[in-house]
Amino acid sequence: MSIASNQGFSSSSDTPIDARRQRELKWVSLMGAVPPAQARKHKKVKKLLMDGGVPSSVRSLVWSYLTEGKAKAIPGVYVQLGKRPRGPALAGVERDIQRSSPDHPQMQNNRASLLSVLHAYLSMVPDIEYSIGLTLISGHLLALSPEEDAFWIFVSIMDSYLRPYFSFNTRQIEVDAALFSSLLHDKDPQVAKKVLLEMKVTPVDMCRPWFSTLFVDALPVDYLNRVWDLFLFEGIPFLFRVGLALFHCCRRQVLEAINRESLFDVLLHPSSNWLPPSPDAFIALAYSVKVKDDDVRKQRVKAQAQRQTQRNNLPKLSQLIF
Repeated sequence: MSIASNQGFSSSSDTPIDARRQRELKWVSLMGAVPPAQARKHKKVKKLLMDGGVPSSVRSLVWSYLTEGKAKAIPGVYVQLGKRPRGPALAGVERDIQRSSPDHPQMQNNRASLLSVLHAYLSMVPDIEYSIGLTLISGHLLALSPEEDAFWIFVSIMDSYLRPYFSFNTRQIEVDAALFSSLLHDKDPQVAKKVLLEMKVTPVDMCRPWFSTLFVDALPVDYLNRVWDLFLFEGIPFLFRVGLALFHCCRRQVLEAINRESLFDVLLHPSSNWLPPSPDAFIALAYSVKVKDDDVRKQRVKAQAQRQTQRNNLPKLSQLIF
């Protein structure tokens, strides 16, 4: 895979306490000076994300800031949603909390809050098809944020980026999976051949477990937090970068996989020993992948329009009958 040098990315590992305190103050000052609506277009925000990272003490505030979670919160709505009758999807949430608890103990610890957040969301957005990604993402938010804050950050992430991945219509995940597969083939034809042709893994089956969970199962928590820091600034194209970086990290294991089960075990639960030595080094690797984010955005829009045109041109049932 064509990966450029990882130089030029500062690391926050083993940073003295006074330097961390300085970064906290910088974030507090910046969030007070730059409105949330302008954050994702502001060079100073990206510089602080890249140069110093996000101290854990203010990460929840920063995520709320980047997603405009506070700005979108409507007083009283979360409480009112919680009073609605609980739907059948909550049984799936309960099941997935139990399944995920060994790897994500905070899920069980925050079980009541997690059920409340997803009950509120699913009752508010009935066109969403429940899958475990909703539990994993909201569960990770609850590990860092108070319940109602986590709910509004979750709503913002879903509205801005992920809701089409959970639609009954699979068009968006099909578009993004096809684009990712094309990028993988360009960067590493041998790996693409192994996964897509020899193992007969479809692009959607390859991408959905990563994209619809924001890599919650695939990365150690400190790496995951840094991925989310940048994803909430960059948007969907950053998920492509992370996926390509993971293929780079796991390349040998992917090529040695003997069946689909062992392949998915490598991709969905890569050993931390295969990753770069620090979260910032992994972020540097993702940024070093030679991909033009603006091209990804344009290609997504173009592919979406093409698929919609194809659907519109399909003969209607009445035409087929008469």
